[in-house]
Amino acid sequence: TLRMRVPALLILLVCFRGRAGPSPHFLQQPEDLVVLLGEEARLQCALGAYWGLVQWTKSGLALGGQRDLPGWSRYWISGNAAKGQHDLHIRPVELEDEASYECQATQAGLRSRPAQLHVLVPPEAPQVLGGPSVSLVAGIPANLTCRSRGDARPIPELLWFRDGVRLDGITFHQTLLKEGTPESVESTLTLTPSSHDDGATLVCRARSQALPAGRDTAITLSLQYPPEVTLSAAPHTVQEGEKVTFLCHATAQPPVTGYRWAKGGSPVLGARGPRLEVVADASFLTEPVSCEVSNAVGSANRTTALDVLFGPILQAKPEPVSVDVGEDASFICAWRGNPLPRVTWIRRGGAQVLGSGPTLRLPSVGPEDAGDYVCRAEPGLSGRGGGAAEARLTVNAPPVVTALHSAPAFLRGPARLQCLVFASPAPDAVVWSWDEGFLEAGSRGRFLVETFPAPEGHEGQGPGLISVLHISGTQESDFSRSFNCSARNRLGEGGARASLGRRASASFPEQKNLMRIPGSSDGSSSRGPEEEETGSGEDRGPIVHTDHSDLVLEEEGALQTKDPTNGYYKVRGVSVSLSLGEAPGGGLFLPPTSPLGPPGTPTFYDFNPHLSIVPPCRLYRARAGYLTTPHPQAFTSYIKPTSFGPPDLAPGTPHFPYAAFPTSSHPRLQTHV
Repeated sequence: TLRMRVPALLILLVCFRGRAGPSPHFLQQPEDLVVLLGEEARLQCALGAYWGLVQWTKSGLALGGQRDLPGWSRYWISGNAAKGQHDLHIRPVELEDEASYECQATQAGLRSRPAQLHVLVPPEAPQVLGGPSVSLVAGIPANLTCRSRGDARPIPELLWFRDGVRLDGITFHQTLLKEGTPESVESTLTLTPSSHDDGATLVCRARSQALPAGRDTAITLSLQYPPEVTLSAAPHTVQEGEKVTFLCHATAQPPVTGYRWAKGGSPVLGARGPRLEVVADASFLTEPVSCEVSNAVGSANRTTALDVLFGPILQAKPEPVSVDVGEDASFICAWRGNPLPRVTWIRRGGAQVLGSGPTLRLPSVGPEDAGDYVCRAEPGLSGRGGGAAEARLTVNAPPVVTALHSAPAFLRGPARLQCLVFASPAPDAVVWSWDEGFLEAGSRGRFLVETFPAPEGHEGQGPGLISVLHISGTQESDFSRSFNCSARNRLGEGGARASLGRRASASFPEQKNLMRIPGSSDGSSSRGPEEEETGSGEDRGPIVHTDHSDLVLEEEGALQTKDPTNGYYKVRGVSVSLSLGEAPGGGLFLPPTSPLGPPGTPTFYDFNPHLSIVPPCRLYRARAGYLTTPHPQAFTSYIKPTSFGPPDLAPGTPHFPYAAFPTSSHPRLQTHV
């Protein structure tokens, strides 16, 4: 029975309560809230079907059931309690208010979900170390440090700006207290300033969720930098000899302490200050002017070169060139000038331009290319400078030998044959040969060889050698045989044949100052067959003139020669073909008294009938002593021997009869080739 009553009572109680209304419940529960320090926080709570006691807890601690919350001066509950509104207010919010809060209906046993109150602390204005004016040195890397201190929540972000533009190159770090909370945060900006950064303003900004706009601290950069130099010249383009003014402008911090001027790296003595005046010359084109400016931080240098206009100046003369036939030849001639001079090449005496530029190349040259070559540079715009320089081309070739016309001789009288030799390199030997023998130098029987240098030729076509074969006491066979004059060098050999002409009369006029020349050393007579038949038993040679002889017969009978040239000249040869006209006295070296003037007038040979050249070319001038040729071709040099001496006469050799010279100023030279 009792057991049946208890369930029935429970059923009646439930039914009764169902008729009484709904059970208490939350219409609104508090949410997490973020509030700035010092502002008001409001946590909302609303209950339905509940008219009992409502209280708030802070991190589990009950704040009380009264609406004004005694003991919590900054806390109170607001809202219409009849409507179930129980909002918790906190003002002003402090850091200690950051906690977990719950709204509880104690009589109904209801608890809201916990709501977290977060208190944000805005960052203070950051501090830049060294500010508000930071001194830096241009070009040297520097670090700028921005620091934020205090209890800012959350930890602020430190940023750098210039002219509203965020800067990169920032390093961020923080320093923590022992409790793990940050004591300070720092941001470091690394930069390499330039002089253009002087006076610039940089901003360090501390921002966080508590203060999205952030707080700024500005600094001003004060730059120290070495001088920045600009160098100018007026005028920059100038004629040689005109004045030029250089201006050296510099900006520097700290101020400039000194100027130093240099030209081509060498100091300009006496030059001080930012201004320099000079007189321009060609050296300023290659030796620029520099200005160095200094201050306490450092120095800077600027350089400029003038555009100096000047006429051509010869830098390197062309050098003489010697090449073998068939080889290439080249000359180099260097000129300076601004603008660059125009250089042309011609052959001396000619007008044809052979080339332009500093180098002249002549491919596969021949003897006809030998001569003097001239490089010319035209004057500059100012009309000054310019000129010419020349060098000689020597073409090495086999000797060129030309037999010169010789005067006819009398039977049993003296005679001479002559040849002209041009050779480069110098001939190893010049040899006369005939039927029964040959002779290179000195004497042999009735024969004697002398060699003379031929003076400088026409238009650089240099001198050669004249070889003379003297015959003492001509014989019949001398007029019928051929004599060969040959020369050789390393490139080959050349030769020419000569013959002796005969005079009709064999008589000699009686003269004073006569001398007799004995016969040959081998015992044979120097006279021809006719003389041997008609002559007396005494060994007699032909009688010749000695009035103007340049050979002196000493008591011992030796022949002495005088050498006005002191040996062979260093000479150059020419290639010619000459036919010498017959002149009174006979032979190239027997000039008579000039018929064109009073005694003592130098004698010239007239080659018009033989050379067909207008004007005639003088070959030999007795007193002046030089030889020229009609338009020869130069290609050789002859080297002076180390010694020379009298004819190489064997003991007992009959003395040789010599023809007379009109003057003793140019005695013949007897020597070995």
